[in-house]
Amino acid sequence: MARHLLAIDQGTTGSTVLVLDADGRVLGRATHDFAQHFPVPGQVEHDAEEIWASVLNALGQAYAKAGVDPLHCEGIGITNQRETTLLWERKTGAPVHRAIVWQDRRTAPRCRALAAEGKGPLVAERTGLVLDAYFSGTKLEWLLDHVPGARARAVDGELAFGTIDSFLVWRLSQGRAHVTDPSNAARTMLFDIHRLAWDDELLAMLRVPAAVLPEVRSSSEVYARTLGVPGLPDGIPIAGIAGDQQAALFGQTCFSVGDAKCTYGTGAFLLVNTGTDAPASRNGLLTTVAWKLGDTVHYALEGSSFVAGAAVQWLRDGLGIIARSSDVEPLARQVASSEGVIFVPALAGLGAPHWDPDARGTLFGMTRGTKAAHIARATLEGIALQVADLCHAMESDMGRPMARLRVDGGASENALLMQYQSDVLGLRIERPRHVETTALGAAYLAGLAVGVFPDLAAIEKAHGIDARFDPSMDEAERQVHLRRWADGVRRSRGALD
Repeated sequence: MARHLLAIDQGTTGSTVLVLDADGRVLGRATHDFAQHFPVPGQVEHDAEEIWASVLNALGQAYAKAGVDPLHCEGIGITNQRETTLLWERKTGAPVHRAIVWQDRRTAPRCRALAAEGKGPLVAERTGLVLDAYFSGTKLEWLLDHVPGARARAVDGELAFGTIDSFLVWRLSQGRAHVTDPSNAARTMLFDIHRLAWDDELLAMLRVPAAVLPEVRSSSEVYARTLGVPGLPDGIPIAGIAGDQQAALFGQTCFSVGDAKCTYGTGAFLLVNTGTDAPASRNGLLTTVAWKLGDTVHYALEGSSFVAGAAVQWLRDGLGIIARSSDVEPLARQVASSEGVIFVPALAGLGAPHWDPDARGTLFGMTRGTKAAHIARATLEGIALQVADLCHAMESDMGRPMARLRVDGGASENALLMQYQSDVLGLRIERPRHVETTALGAAYLAGLAVGVFPDLAAIEKAHGIDARFDPSMDEAERQVHLRRWADGVRRSRGALD
């Protein structure tokens, strides 16, 4: 009998399913993409039925590769794109509108109006977030206002709201559970992260009826069991939920205060475990729930750089100096240094800790001797230096230095980038055996709930390190790089002056 766990990683452009054995080894993996819908500029939507179909397709393909019987699945963990917002009928399970994706900016004017009314401090105090269209609350308000009859139906209990985790649990169980976990609830702008409850004042601010909300449960428990799912037997426990970045923090076994991870994808997302304290950031970071196990809640500080892997894509698609993203490392290795070339990859503005949407990508320090290799190397350095800004902000908020940084995501396989990251931070960088730690985190949470992993120590034992990068740059040289970068950020932020 091949005991195993199933992880569903529902992302922005596709759904990935992993089948893992009881030791955390990946037996089968499959990804199925789905369409992005752009009704008008600034709006991004997903068809929830296409998401569900992508999950089912990836599920079948993953099991075909794993060669194990779904009958022996011990539990299912779910991780998801966090702020994407969906409203569906309780009776039929049918969405009443496409999901509004986390990238969607249609409610930015509403957020500006709320800020003008002085609501920003309330949102920050209760939720740990900034008042922004990124989060779910104003998206839900928009749906209630713009879908005919939705608000009245929501008040009458006919409709259900959820982030994608809630929708997947609903579909997997044929509506037997309408739930979420605190890591997802914390991203709605409706949830008091200190009381761990939906906040009446915030609900009133956005005119959201409580009847539409999911029940908030812990991140690791049996919420429901599968029923009528193609390719799966009935009765499999659905037992773990966490938003994607929190799942990656858990998947990296960042269980102690001060443990930090950075996920290098299209952007870069850095989270540090702050334990049972929820510190308010003084440096432009977000305070969020990491996970809840039993009655214990762990919090995290979070910072994001909008452009990381996307900068390499720009070299490929915009400048045409590489044919494939994987070509950037060998090109950058053709030179020993960037020779003073600095690239600030603010191609979509600057995120934390600067929060400057008007900043622009800046490339400077070039001479007649500058080659494509110098620009490639400066791009990798710019990605790492953005993360260094986040790390320094977190260390300031926590009042203590980080001991190490764990990394994952596609760009973490770039050894040159990881070595430079270690150098400019003066920290050890650890990369795991499996860089898909988001899905691993969901599986670990499910496995903990159903007893595949008896405790956190067993999960740490299953988690393996593939590579370590230790700093080789002396302090004087590190400061030169940081000063040049700070100058570059100033130029980037003044690009439109």
